[in-house]
Amino acid sequence: MYHIVKPQNYNYLHTLTPGFYLLGANYFGFDQSFLSLPSQLTSHYMNPKLSLAIGIVCISFSPIFVKMVPLTALSAAFYRMLFAWMILAPYCLFNKDLRVAPKMLMVAIIGGLVFALDIAVWNISILKSTATISTLIANLAPVWVGILSLLILKKQPGTSFWLGTLIAICGMCVLVGLQNVLHLRLNEGILYALCSSVLYAIYILITKDVLNRIDGIVFMFYSMLASTVALGVFCLFNDDQLWNYNAHTWLILIVLGIVCQLIGWITINYAIHHLDSTQVSVTLLSQTVITALLAWVMLNEHVDFIALIGGFIVICGIGITFMKRKAF
Repeated sequence: MYHIVKPQNYNYLHTLTPGFYLLGANYFGFDQSFLSLPSQLTSHYMNPKLSLAIGIVCISFSPIFVKMVPLTALSAAFYRMLFAWMILAPYCLFNKDLRVAPKMLMVAIIGGLVFALDIAVWNISILKSTATISTLIANLAPVWVGILSLLILKKQPGTSFWLGTLIAICGMCVLVGLQNVLHLRLNEGILYALCSSVLYAIYILITKDVLNRIDGIVFMFYSMLASTVALGVFCLFNDDQLWNYNAHTWLILIVLGIVCQLIGWITINYAIHHLDSTQVSVTLLSQTVITALLAWVMLNEHVDFIALIGGFIVICGIGITFMKRKAF
């Protein structure tokens, strides 16, 4: 599907699937303008492979922490974005010109709102399912990018995309049970995870053009701010508790925002800037495996043999969609 070109810049806000934005950008001709922040904030002498390993571990902890905090999905999502933005904001305020055209600002805000809904829905799926299955299904985002681009933008994916999609769907059927799929008996956690993957694909399509016209870090500043405000409003309307937590809960929320959201994003982007992007993107699929191991050890979540087989098939399918595009 994808003819990968070494990127100069790259945009990624989601700690779940950072490589997928890159792959979609390369295939669909999106501009990539976000590697500048990792390059500026990360040492030029840092080992890229070590950076990639650190990033994958960081993002793998995200669903674990969501499960561990005794909070609603919306509250956890709000503080994840808030603490990450609080670290990013001073850098932007002192080093960037934040003036942008009204149209570009509107797109950044809309993208942030969609992303807020995405992360909220994904957190709900984690709480209603297992961390492993929610992460695995949410990784279907590149499949939806291809399908939505075909329907909306008339971008024709290659044969490897459709082959990978078919294999991923077969894996999904094995994972959740063929009879459950045929009779639409999918539990809430799976449905929310599917919605999350679709929302992330929509986010990619919404923001693809604005990144050609404004500084990527400035976009990040406004988009994350919109996400934070939206999630805060959601929490207030949902009457979620936003304070009076114990020290342990606050610590997990801070780590979720700074480590999983910000550091995970920076280190992975740094690796993409210095390593082959296809290899990085395929390596990122190991996040599901690491999350499964962490969930087994830290949350006592056990995955049965059938689910393991289904998950493996899904990962293989997604991996195939990363292959070089071939014409029909």
